[in-house]
Amino acid sequence: MAQGGQVSVTELWRPTGPQELELVRQSGWRAWPPRLPEQPIFYPVLNEDYAIRIAREWNVPHDGVGYVTRFRVESAFLERYPVQQAGGRTILELWVPAEELVEFNAHLVGLIEVVHEFR
Repeated sequence: MAQGGQVSVTELWRPTGPQELELVRQSGWRAWPPRLPEQPIFYPVLNEDYAIRIAREWNVPHDGVGYVTRFRVESAFLERYPVQQAGGRTILELWVPAEELVEFNAHLVGLIEVVHEFR
């Protein structure tokens, strides 16, 4: 715990399409939906610029719209997931196995929020 009993949190981003975003909305903006069978890993990213790039370059051509979400997770919980460098030195993400997503959601702090929309 951080000073004053506050839980230390890490800010993460996730580029997403309209279907996933609708499921997040249905959760009250409090949880990521279960992965589909072809999605064994949930990939939150560690910087906003990388999330913007994915939303623009992948979600928009694929879905016609791309969103960037921002959310916070208890930092101590995230220590179990080593940071993965998926390309250049700023292309950083966490690899959360699909079967751990319910527990991951239990450690979200606050709401998932949409911070960018691209069409």
